Amino acid sequence: MVSLKIWIDISNAPHIRFFKDVIKYLESEGEDLIITARDFGDIHKLMNMYDIDFISVGKHGVSLYDKLKESTSRVYELVDVINDEKVDVALSKHSIELPRIAFGLGIPSLYVLDNEHALAANKLTLPLCNRIITPNKIDIWKLMQFGADPNSIIPYNGTSELMHFKSFEYNDNIFDDLDLKLKYPKTILMRPEPSLASYLDADCHKSVLSPIVDVLKEYANILILPRFKAQAEIFEGIDNVTILEPPVDTSSLMKKADLVIGAGGTMNREAAILQTPVISCYPGKTLAVDQYYIDQGLMFRSNDIDEVIQKALAFIVNPHEKIDFKTDDLFQIIIDNIYDLGNEGK
Repeated sequence: MVSLKIWIDISNAPHIRFFKDVIKYLESEGEDLIITARDFGDIHKLMNMYDIDFISVGKHGVSLYDKLKESTSRVYELVDVINDEKVDVALSKHSIELPRIAFGLGIPSLYVLDNEHALAANKLTLPLCNRIITPNKIDIWKLMQFGADPNSIIPYNGTSELMHFKSFEYNDNIFDDLDLKLKYPKTILMRPEPSLASYLDADCHKSVLSPIVDVLKEYANILILPRFKAQAEIFEGIDNVTILEPPVDTSSLMKKADLVIGAGGTMNREAAILQTPVISCYPGKTLAVDQYYIDQGLMFRSNDIDEVIQKALAFIVNPHEKIDFKTDDLFQIIIDNIYDLGNEGK
C-alpha cells in the first residue's frame, strides 16, 4: 500500500501532547509526516522533549494587529513549505492557518475543535474544513453559526484531553525529581489564565489566582505553572510558592498533587480525567467541555474568590471518591478519519 503524506500543524503547547501518540503511530505505520509548529511559549521545548521532528514556521502575536500580521505572515510562509509536498490529508487542532492553506491548495483537512467560544478562530476555519471532530457536549448549532457544514461534524463522547493519557506513565517521584522544598503535607498545583489568547480579555500582568494564593499559601504548598515570563513574575518572591519552569511532567504533577486550581482549561480537564480534585476559576464563559466534567462531578467551578478558597480547603481535607465515567476512543476516531480522508483521492 502506498504511504500517505500527512501534514500536522501545531499552534499551541497542549496540542503537542494531543498529537504525540498520533504522530508516533503514523510513523510506525510508515506514513510520511510533515509537522509544522509556530514559535510560541514552550512549543519548541516540548517538541524536542517528545523527540518530534518539526519545521518552525511563524510566531504568536499579542495585540489584534500583531495577531493578524503574524497569522498572515505564517500563511504566506506555510504555503511555500506545503505547496510542493503533494499532501494527502492535513490535520490540526485550532490552527488558524492550516484549514485556510489546505482549502486553498485543495488538500482534505481534518480539524479537532473543543472551544465553541473562540469566535474569530472558528469563523476563519470551520467553513473550510472537510471534517470536524468535536465533543458531543458542544452544541452543533453554534458550530453551524460559524459556517460549519453539519455533515462534516463528527461528535464523540469525551474531551480532547483524553488523548494526553494514551501512553501516560505516572512518575510517583515527580516532587523529588524536581527537588521541591515542600513545607506542608498538602500540595496545590495552580495554572494561571491564558491571558494572551484572543478569546479572553485579560491583563497579562495580573492573575485571578493572586488573592487565592495569598490565602492558601498558609495551608498548603503552592506550585505555579505559568504560561510565560510576565505571568511568572506575578508570583515571584511569595513565601511557600514555587514557580515551575516548563517543560515538566505536568500529568504526574497533577496526579501527585492534592488539588488543582486552574484559571485556564486544558489542565483542569486533565486533572478531572486523573480524578485529582480540581477547581476551575476560568474568567471567561464556561466551555461546554468544562461543563462535561462539572456534570460528571469531577470539576468544581466558581469565580467567587471566597467560594474557591473554602472549596479548596474542603478538598485538601476530603477529596471526592473515584467516579466511573465512559468515553469514546478518540484516538481511533482520529486515525480512522485520517485514513478515510487521505485515501479518498488515491
